[in-house]
Amino acid sequence: MLNRILLIEDNELIRELLKRWLHLRGYQPIVAENGQEGLILAQAESPALILVDLGLPDLDGWMVIERLRSLASTSNIPIIALTAHALTQSQEQAWVAGCDEYETKPVNFFRLLGKIKTLLVQNIVVPIVT
Repeated sequence: MLNRILLIEDNELIRELLKRWLHLRGYQPIVAENGQEGLILAQAESPALILVDLGLPDLDGWMVIERLRSLASTSNIPIIALTAHALTQSQEQAWVAGCDEYETKPVNFFRLLGKIKTLLVQNIVVPIVT
């Protein structure tokens, strides 16, 4: 479904803010509090897009992204990395890891919305009619 977005975020305040913000913009947020739960939900729910915090405890965001990209069922879902690290090196590492976009915290909601919309439009598959 086009409007379902999986949010994988361990910080309760950020998780609730993003969940409410996504809902108010017409998206259906699916929420995971950790990387393992995020992997399970990504496979079970087939979201249109995934927002993943890179600084998750235990199974960190880098590992989550690697596993998402290795699974046939999730390999093509757009991923936006969320992180407090604004370094160019971190952004480059996120792209190499398989992220489609990168957003620093504190989140600029309007910039994030633009990235979400762009990725969702780019990921629409239009059948070819012959």
